[in-house]
Amino acid sequence: MNKIINIALVSALALGATGCEDYLDTNSPSISDREFVFSSEESARGALNYGYELLRANRNIHSVGIYWSPIWGSDMEGLQDSYQDGDAGQLEKGFYPTGTSAININGLQGWEVFGDLYKTIGVCNALIDSFESLENFGSLMKGEPNALADIYGQAVALRSTCYFELCRYYGDVPFVEHAGESAEGLKSRFAIYDLCIEKLKEVEPHMYRAGENGVRADVMNRNYVQGLIGRIALFNAGYCTRRTDLAAGFYTDGKGDALSFDDLCVEDPQTKAIYGRRADWRAVLQDALPYLEACVQQPGSIQFHLTDPRGTDAQGRLFNSPYQYVFNQMHKDNSIDLADESVYEIPFMYNGGADRPGYIGRASTGGNYGAPCVGCGQNRIQPHVYYGWFDPKDARRDASCCVTGSDGNGREFLLSLDIANWGKVGITCNKWDWNRMKKPDTATYGNSAINVSYMRMSDVYLMLAEVYAALGQEGPAKTYLARVHNRNFPGGVDSKLDSWIAACGAEFSSTDWSALYKAVIKERALEFVGEGVRRFDLIRTGLLPEAAVNNRRDMTKVLEDIRDKGYAQFENGNMLPAYVWVKNVDSKILNGYRLTAGTPEGQESDPVLYPGWRGVHDDWDGVLSSFGYKTFGHNATNVAIKGLFEYVAPGSAQAQAWEADGYVQTPWGIDLIKDDKNWQTHAYKVLAGITDADYQARKSPVTVRPFRYQDLLNSGITNGYGFRQE
Repeated sequence: MNKIINIALVSALALGATGCEDYLDTNSPSISDREFVFSSEESARGALNYGYELLRANRNIHSVGIYWSPIWGSDMEGLQDSYQDGDAGQLEKGFYPTGTSAININGLQGWEVFGDLYKTIGVCNALIDSFESLENFGSLMKGEPNALADIYGQAVALRSTCYFELCRYYGDVPFVEHAGESAEGLKSRFAIYDLCIEKLKEVEPHMYRAGENGVRADVMNRNYVQGLIGRIALFNAGYCTRRTDLAAGFYTDGKGDALSFDDLCVEDPQTKAIYGRRADWRAVLQDALPYLEACVQQPGSIQFHLTDPRGTDAQGRLFNSPYQYVFNQMHKDNSIDLADESVYEIPFMYNGGADRPGYIGRASTGGNYGAPCVGCGQNRIQPHVYYGWFDPKDARRDASCCVTGSDGNGREFLLSLDIANWGKVGITCNKWDWNRMKKPDTATYGNSAINVSYMRMSDVYLMLAEVYAALGQEGPAKTYLARVHNRNFPGGVDSKLDSWIAACGAEFSSTDWSALYKAVIKERALEFVGEGVRRFDLIRTGLLPEAAVNNRRDMTKVLEDIRDKGYAQFENGNMLPAYVWVKNVDSKILNGYRLTAGTPEGQESDPVLYPGWRGVHDDWDGVLSSFGYKTFGHNATNVAIKGLFEYVAPGSAQAQAWEADGYVQTPWGIDLIKDDKNWQTHAYKVLAGITDADYQARKSPVTVRPFRYQDLLNSGITNGYGFRQE
């Protein structure tokens, strides 16, 4: 294209959110004194890449900071810390009526996300306006995709992604659509969602799919746009907390027409909040359906593996989980290789600041120039989830959760269910683990090079299943649910799928969702453990208040059973015992390798191979020596575990036989009830902001983050929701 495109970046890049310097500290780039001109595809792409870099660098939205709160504030996961009142880590307490009075809105981790997202929006607005001002813009956006139309579409997708993140975290936010406009006041989140969807629908036909014209899943391709339409629609049509202290008629759709709502809870006069969904939610979902269908019908180069393509390696490791393969592909020492299933993946280079394994991955107690690596592993999977939610044959359990960590001497160790030490406590998320990298960073926990899969094809399948189930079309809903569910079972079939769906239907009674719909939402919980999905799913489906009540009920029953019987038993047959028996072994001698892979069928009784997907790096001595660190020269680097899913009484004949074989009785479930602090934490502190009394009174939960005081002071916007503003 010969047409020169002029962009006045003084209003876009220098001012970040196009006028936001009035109230947002955007830390703008130092290029505000000149006009930026691009006249080619390359220069346009360079400007776009700057926007991508801003999103990648905004780690608090996808890896740490604000990203923690949906992970640690669900009925699946929590933080290993002590849950003391006022603890900065317990962000979820500030999202509910009972917690807002004590929240420090300036001290919440990740508050900088607000301004940084507007920075990215400013870059996108400059690009979008420049393209739309072209004399030949109309012809550019007709017919088949072309390079410049694709760049324009990516800018629209990137801006829509930023607004999606802003609205789901903050609710109603300032809306800036053009470069040079001031970001002030508030706009209805439903209007923002509508406008983003309409813009995405305009650009979608003119973009390349993944694999076309050199386009990969590390940029926002046509498939991602299709999936993003579905993702935004589910939030747009879902339940949320809206304000009642704004002017009448504030809540409008994208055309400016006033919306009506179906409310699930009653208005809270203290917080000025009410929990409901727009009355036309079915139309919103119906509109998104063809785009989700198009994404799965024409996936481009994106692959949804039904079987694990790795097979068995030379050491005898069995790789039998297409699900685990997704995360294994992210464990590369570069940003070039992408996961086959990723629709959009945020790439990180070695020493490039990827935090997930350190903060929410498998726990490690090395690092700080020790070994094998440092990972506080703060995300803790609740025991009743690990033992009771997963079918024992579901390969996702071991690929997602792990009962062991790695220490600074290159050894695997059993974690503890006690509430105590950093890096050592509770069942950890197993999706991100430095042990699986060829060249792990042994010094810090923020430089793993592990990419972030922002959208995977399994998400698209389950969004499709959810939309169909919500609209009452159970045939295609079950088809797409089964496609994701069955691949995680031996032979690719779960013979108990129908009974599992029925059981899911009985878990919640506060909404009129069908059993199949509830099964889809449960499937999403199992599929996205540790990925910040469950909390938002509970909010937008209206299940959050009841989930808080159910969680306390279920965990209290677990604790009482351990106290009274020495174990808790679950409907799937698993037992959570008070004690287990462990010993250190050399798995390399026993099995040919130290890092276990999938457990071969029929070997579930092997204490080293089961549960699978744990252990330590096969050659930690080699890894350490390559970094110039001390090697340890020991071989007993793996943990053999007996009695993890069954009850064996201490002192029994079986226990004595194990102990004679070198196994040591070790506290496990007993630590959940070792003192009142532990009992209270596990039973009551997760989702503590919604009490049983709140639920019975149908009190509306506050599900959004507060704005910072500085934003409120200078912007002309108000915070609402009962959060204190000074």
